[in-house]
Amino acid sequence: MIEFKHIKKIYPDGTEAIKDISFRVEKGEIMTLIGPSGCGKTTTMKMVNRLIEPTSGEIYINDKAIDSYNIHELRWNIGYVLQQIALFPHLTIDENIAVVPEMKKWKRKAIKQRNRELLDMVGLDPATFQNKMPRELSGGQQQRIGVIRALAADPDIILMDEPFSALDPISREQLQKDIRSLQKEIKKTILFVTHDIDEAMALGDRVCLMKGGKIVQLDRPQDIILHPQSPFVKDFIGERKSPWQTAVDIIADPSQKYVLSQSSYNNGNYSKLQTYIVRDENNMYVGLLQSGILTDGIRLENDLPLIKAVEIIESSNQTIYPVVKANKLVGVISYRDIVAYLKSKAVVANGVVQS
Repeated sequence: MIEFKHIKKIYPDGTEAIKDISFRVEKGEIMTLIGPSGCGKTTTMKMVNRLIEPTSGEIYINDKAIDSYNIHELRWNIGYVLQQIALFPHLTIDENIAVVPEMKKWKRKAIKQRNRELLDMVGLDPATFQNKMPRELSGGQQQRIGVIRALAADPDIILMDEPFSALDPISREQLQKDIRSLQKEIKKTILFVTHDIDEAMALGDRVCLMKGGKIVQLDRPQDIILHPQSPFVKDFIGERKSPWQTAVDIIADPSQKYVLSQSSYNNGNYSKLQTYIVRDENNMYVGLLQSGILTDGIRLENDLPLIKAVEIIESSNQTIYPVVKANKLVGVISYRDIVAYLKSKAVVANGVVQS
């Protein structure tokens, strides 16, 4: 979808901001860019919509070089969400959302319908909010409008430049949940810049960690945590990552130890004394089998942090839990697994060497 090939950026004063980076963002993927200040993450993102031009190398969207697109058409098909929300203060919420569709000459009826859909999508009642002015909204509500304004013309790509960093922790966490929930519905290709490691891990399908204009590791969140490729990566993750914020799929057991195929269930090839997670031939979650009875059970989404998983587990009598992504079975987790993981992190934090 978006591909960087040997991109360099050197400013007139000789500053080498980006040093020969190459990577690809797949269609429908959220990739988070993270790293220390000045590492080049925002420069990298701004080159996608040509707010910054590379010194050398090529960037492609859908296998077409971006400098071969009409720049206005390119930017119309790329939503952009900033830390500074920049809603037009003299326009209503409805008018703010409609800016790009109007530039693209959408019909007014289609714009109105799109505005209602988007407001509903982020939990803001259109009847209540569409005629309000930006000053009448909280910071979190304004940022939601910033997000859906970027979605208004239904672009294929969304660029998000530290969009939640100015918000209080509660609003920020809620908006992170909103983005994860929205992405399941809209399936956009999103490049998300953040300085917060928990946010990068929670949102990214993959995380691109940068330093000094270079990519030091680009991987799935769980692989970065479990298999850091350099001391810098290990330190960057370790210093900032609370074990309670670790996603459940990082410690879920991927083996088939507790898993039963649907065909084995149908044929009765199982012990009624055992609890199983039942999956179909496509590895999709079917249900929880306890004492020979198949129920829906409680499933845990793969990006759920441990602190939230513990809340769910403590209010349930289920012994094992399927970890799923889009209902596809990723692994199995238990309360004991979580306790063992947190204890291991506590041991490391206290400076005790594990055997």
